[in-house]
Amino acid sequence: MPATTSPALSLADAQRLCAADMTAVNTLIRGQLASDVLLINQIGEHIISAGGKRLRPMLVLLAAKALDYQGRDHLHLAAIIEFIHTATLLHDDVVDESDLRRGRKTANALWGNAASVLVGDFLYSRSFQMMVGLQRMAVMQVLADTTNAIAEGEVLQLLHINNPDVDEAAYQRVIERKTAILFAAATRLGALLAGADAATLDAMAGYGMQLGLAFQIADDVLDYTADAQALGKNLGDDLAEGKATLPVIHAMANANPGARARLRSIIEQGDVDALPELLAAIERSGSIAYSLARATQYAHAAEQALSGLPETDALAALRGLARYAVKREH
Repeated sequence: MPATTSPALSLADAQRLCAADMTAVNTLIRGQLASDVLLINQIGEHIISAGGKRLRPMLVLLAAKALDYQGRDHLHLAAIIEFIHTATLLHDDVVDESDLRRGRKTANALWGNAASVLVGDFLYSRSFQMMVGLQRMAVMQVLADTTNAIAEGEVLQLLHINNPDVDEAAYQRVIERKTAILFAAATRLGALLAGADAATLDAMAGYGMQLGLAFQIADDVLDYTADAQALGKNLGDDLAEGKATLPVIHAMANANPGARARLRSIIEQGDVDALPELLAAIERSGSIAYSLARATQYAHAAEQALSGLPETDALAALRGLARYAVKREH
């Protein structure tokens, strides 16, 4: 599929475009984290201060800006989206028994599983308090449906742990719910605040969904190709956690019977010591190139969803994020 020639901003330029709003969002996040329960403040500050690209809240801001929204509610929605995302990270790290994220010890490694789960619950409930404050039923409907779908995605992924029979369709069902649906909610909500019509709402949500799919597949590729220090987590974590992601699924599907039997055993056992063997199988099958090609298809579909919307710097930034999602190194 040929690359589009429509204007696109780099990630750095997109961040500069949103800088003032993101400063306000970060202030709001820290204010809303405040609790008279000290442990909530400690864990909340630990995970929020770890940084990250703040991609999901940025999508709310850019979608609203692209459609000329002039109010302030987009700041609250951006903070809500980040709280929901942060809650899922806390829960994910417990389920996955992860000890490293963004180059730092995870909350569960420092404070234990129980504290991490309960603070994740606090962030979910705080996000719903903030939603109520906006007094917009349409916003609450989108976010209620989204958080429910994310929970379904987590359970689906749990059912597939150490399962070598997961195919690409099953994998896509997981990443749609686990990752892409929050991207779609972010862009739909930005458009909703701007009073967009139904077609524009669907276009923005479609962009977010396709972007989220591209982003997650690229993320799963990085687990087998990135520099561990740049990635901020241990390479091979997906294997250790028993997750059959697209590079592995493709390698399994294209291996000869003997190699396939060995790969089945590696996945069933989550045998991280066999990572070099798995990497060799992935390379033999061209599975990294295949996975990146699939991610690129989704990124192009995200850009296509924006066709017909007014050309603005914010729209060019959204386009640029679709290109960045596939080409990033961490």
